[in-house]
Amino acid sequence: MSGHIKYPEGGQKITVGADGKLQVPDNPILGFVEGDGIGPDITRACLRIWDAAVAKAYGGKRKIHWCELYMGEKAAGLYNGDYFPEETKEAMKDLVVSIKGPLTTPVGGGFRSLNVALRQDLDLYACVRPVRHYPGVPSPLKKPEDVDVVIFRENTEDVYAGIEYQSGTEENKKLARFLREEMGADFFEDAGLGVKPISPFGSKRLIRKAIQYAIDNNRESVTLVHKGNIMKFTEGAFRTWGYELAREEFPDQTITEEELYSTYGGKRPEGKVVIKDRIADIIFQLMLLRPNEFDVLATMNLNGDYLSDAVAAEVGGVGIAPGANISDTVAVFEATHGTAPKYANQDKVNPGSLLFSGVMMLEHIGWKEAAELITVAYGEVVSKKIVTYDFARQIDDANEVSTSGFANAVIDQINGDLDVAKYRRQDQQRQAALEQDRKERERRRVLAPLEEMIASGRIPHLVRDLMNPKPVSVPGDTTVEDAMHLMRDKGISSVFVQPGSDGQWGIMTQRDVLARIVQPSRRPNTVKVSEVCTKPLITVPEDMTLHDCAAKMASSNIRRVAVVDANGEPIGIISDTDIFASVEHFGLPE
Repeated sequence: MSGHIKYPEGGQKITVGADGKLQVPDNPILGFVEGDGIGPDITRACLRIWDAAVAKAYGGKRKIHWCELYMGEKAAGLYNGDYFPEETKEAMKDLVVSIKGPLTTPVGGGFRSLNVALRQDLDLYACVRPVRHYPGVPSPLKKPEDVDVVIFRENTEDVYAGIEYQSGTEENKKLARFLREEMGADFFEDAGLGVKPISPFGSKRLIRKAIQYAIDNNRESVTLVHKGNIMKFTEGAFRTWGYELAREEFPDQTITEEELYSTYGGKRPEGKVVIKDRIADIIFQLMLLRPNEFDVLATMNLNGDYLSDAVAAEVGGVGIAPGANISDTVAVFEATHGTAPKYANQDKVNPGSLLFSGVMMLEHIGWKEAAELITVAYGEVVSKKIVTYDFARQIDDANEVSTSGFANAVIDQINGDLDVAKYRRQDQQRQAALEQDRKERERRRVLAPLEEMIASGRIPHLVRDLMNPKPVSVPGDTTVEDAMHLMRDKGISSVFVQPGSDGQWGIMTQRDVLARIVQPSRRPNTVKVSEVCTKPLITVPEDMTLHDCAAKMASSNIRRVAVVDANGEPIGIISDTDIFASVEHFGLPE
């Protein structure tokens, strides 16, 4: 590199193979950004720990060659006020993997957040935030060990796209006129205006990465988090596109939560990832009350921002919460907290967030042995009550140490008689407890499905949530008598009638049999279902809201409608009884 960035001698760059997988040499060059405020303190401490773990794990056969990159205040001093120089962007792309401390966004109008700029300029579309509890870390929860979730937050769209127009500006007035006069929108005068773009492309690539992670790591479910009951065409669309992607790209590895109940009787098939969704405000409650029910969360930018910090607070706070920003090739790991200028250069703060982001980085490049050493050593040190000031305030008889002192304690553990086998046994016990929890939830789903749906926060609001899938159909030349026997055997009140020469689907209900067979005294064994069925079908798409579906049923004076796919083929049926039961238990759909 030219300019201020110098690649270290003796190191080799990581490359990306044709299959998209990293090619990592034993002497990789990894980039690091020191960060602002407390950044230098925690970065110095973490570099020492990461190096010690690599040296111990591989006996000197592997070594990271660190290359300093520049962002934030340090960059501004070197690059004539440029807080995110082009040289750093190019180096991050070139080195493929890097890590950064917290950064200060310069004060004043016209400056984007440096973190937002990083994600958008390098198209680091997935913010990945694993949140779990470590032994000894103080937590407000009674059972913090139940929290073990990975949050995938879309990084490039939503309100973070920065499409905003300040109140009183000409741009604002122009947009306001257009919205009122051309689009019929109604809002207060002088309102600041923002645009919330949510695209199929941006949503699907984020959800794709989340589902693949769940498959690769034997996770039980992926939950799409959204506020689609209010923002139907942005957040609601995110949910719809997520189900579409799972159905189209992972048909053999995933099932929907609806299928879990209706097709599999509440029992999750071995190796299948359950795709489900929850309203954003409800997920905050559930992550406090039933956190062990959620494995992977996939959501949009703003929801993900709130959610990742809130869940981190359950297990020790953002001070130890790791994170990464990842594209299809480039990965930048980061401390997830702020710069805390009050404590800058005091060697005081907890390095945990950056430290565990480095653990994520080591796992990302396949150096899992070094990552495990740090995780085990950290747990040992905290369990001995050797902690920085933030934890010391919450732990009786704590041994409060500095940032560098904490690093020394972790390194001593790494180089000492560290019982990794004990940690693995404890992890196996934790996994066994998790599996037992899964079995207990499955038992409740089988024995009391509706009660478990309510308790787990599953609130139906689209037709697909309530429809009875895989409807029964018969050829048009079937006798009414045979169709009646089939309906009785299946315990159903209607059958679809397959298209004849007219190409139209029909439906025969119990009501049709009464009105067109029993009342006129016709013999059911001599009449074909094509003669008494109702045509054409009144249909609704699977993504129609329950409110709109109920309105259509009322206006058509019918008790059930066919649910069709994009090709007009019946894929389910929904009745007034289904909607009645939903309203009784969950209230009116929003």
